[in-house]
Amino acid sequence: MSTSTLPTAAEAGRPADAPTAAPRKGRRRGEVSPLGRLTSHGILIVASLIALFPVAWLVFLSLGPDKDDYLRPGGIWGKMTLDNYSFVLQNTNFFDWLKSSLIVSLGTTVIGVLVAATTGYAVSRMRFPGYKKFMWVLLVTQMFPVAVLMVPMYQILSDLRLIDSYLGLILVYCSTAVPYCAWLMKGYFDTIPFEIDEAGRVDGLTPFGTFARLILPLAKPGLAVAAFYSFITAFGEVAFATTFMLDDKKYTLAVGLQSFVSEHDAQRNLMAATAVLIAIPVSAFFYLVQKNLVAGLTAGGTKG
Repeated sequence: MSTSTLPTAAEAGRPADAPTAAPRKGRRRGEVSPLGRLTSHGILIVASLIALFPVAWLVFLSLGPDKDDYLRPGGIWGKMTLDNYSFVLQNTNFFDWLKSSLIVSLGTTVIGVLVAATTGYAVSRMRFPGYKKFMWVLLVTQMFPVAVLMVPMYQILSDLRLIDSYLGLILVYCSTAVPYCAWLMKGYFDTIPFEIDEAGRVDGLTPFGTFARLILPLAKPGLAVAAFYSFITAFGEVAFATTFMLDDKKYTLAVGLQSFVSEHDAQRNLMAATAVLIAIPVSAFFYLVQKNLVAGLTAGGTKG
């Protein structure tokens, strides 16, 4: 039996005291260079500043006491005041507008998400005649502009005696929110294994029991996205609310904001203060659903 030995430095053709080359340190796959990291952070900072600037500018203008301060914004620094907020809260129907907006928005969210979730689940799990065409019909309803829908919707609500009522406006907003949310929920339900439904049936649950007790808890991220979209759709809409709500105490916040603009005048300082106050409920709602929002936006993109 023979043994082999490694060649010495002299046998390998190099001096014995020659330094050995240090192993090259290369970047691992996916690792970003310092320059690339600095560039990406710089781009994100600039994008954040661009996104925050309109909000900061609106807050800044709301602190100016005069309606023409937006023409001379530099003069606001020396006379900042909260009088605009006091005026809006004490001398307008702001709290009536807020109540109307919350009733309509939360009503649209509850009814819209319930209908969208059941619709998305039915299309995802059940194979009935025309289930694919049904989803395309929902998508087609989103293609009609508001101006086309205004007259027939007004006629329907008038026949049902729902003009100037919260329920009528909620149903109108649901007709806008449900199609998109149904598509969203259908895509999310497709990512939930069908074996969970089968396990529920084995345990004696009805189809609705399986949906309510097993599937819905797993679909919280998707429900959060649908709820947020429905809430924002109803909270910021102007055209339908202006047409279908006649009592100024039933105006939503978006419609009440228009009361500061007349044919010959515009109280922009009060508009800015009201806009800042309007953003508070939306921010609070976003804070409640933010944990599930990102997961719900991305989960429906893949199946399996």
